[in-house]
Amino acid sequence: MSDRDNEATTVGPAPAPPVAPDALDAPKKAMWQPQTVAEVSTEKVTVAKAVGNGFKQAFAPVYNFLDLIGGHLILVGKALAWLPRRPFRWQNMLEAAEYIGFGSLPIILLVGAFTGMVMSLQSVTAFRQFGLESFAGGVTGKAVALELGPVLASLMLAGRAGSGIATELGTMRITEQIDALESMAVNPHQYLVLPRILAAMIVTPILTLLFFVIGMGGAYLAAVVIMHVDQGQWIANLRDIVVVQDVLQGFIKAIFFGFMVATVGCYQGYHATGGGRGVGIGTTRAVVIASVTTLVMDYFLSTILLKLMPIAKGG
Repeated sequence: MSDRDNEATTVGPAPAPPVAPDALDAPKKAMWQPQTVAEVSTEKVTVAKAVGNGFKQAFAPVYNFLDLIGGHLILVGKALAWLPRRPFRWQNMLEAAEYIGFGSLPIILLVGAFTGMVMSLQSVTAFRQFGLESFAGGVTGKAVALELGPVLASLMLAGRAGSGIATELGTMRITEQIDALESMAVNPHQYLVLPRILAAMIVTPILTLLFFVIGMGGAYLAAVVIMHVDQGQWIANLRDIVVVQDVLQGFIKAIFFGFMVATVGCYQGYHATGGGRGVGIGTTRAVVIASVTTLVMDYFLSTILLKLMPIAKGG
């Protein structure tokens, strides 16, 4: 075989150049090389930001809750600051009272009548097993006067008047009518918020009293007329069990509930943003917040009033 054939058969990849020993140890040296001060400080800032964001996200509901309460308190404070100052918006308050009170009267009477009827029906059915169906009147009156009257009246107002207030003020906000009032030197808290709060505090106890009256009428109809309970015993037990303090408790609760429903509706409408969608969201929030707050506030008010008026506690 010739030398040329030997060269052809031995052709292949060129051998790699020799590697210096220091080049092999370079990655190990880079791995163990200590960090600079700038790199360490950057890592500390990154960790601090991560921890801060974690705490912020964890406590976001608490912050939002406190911010919501603070916003309502600021709105109420700005509105009540105008209470002793002129001009007095009597016309606005009368219009708000008509909308909140007279406009909500049909639904209050309807709910009150059937609440009393169903309470009386259940009470008579339960007590008849022990021969005590005549006590159904007193039990129904106690429940309607203390709890069902003010709570259900507030819930009905939250669904009708509270949502209406939020929608009205929200529409005025997104159409810049509130800004126009400010440009004409008319304070919107005095013109829009204060009359609605005062009107709600006045008409809600009246609606609660009417709820109690119509509720007891429905209870009488269900127990005496339909289920044939003795009329004299039913009325006598009603007078013995239900006292004036019970009705007064419901009256006081209704004042706070009306104040709260109007305040929530005004706040959600006054701070509405984002066009028609924002108004819808504010209206929904007004109903939900007012309804939940009614139930929460009812517990604390009941605890306080039972301490102040112990006669109502024992009946």
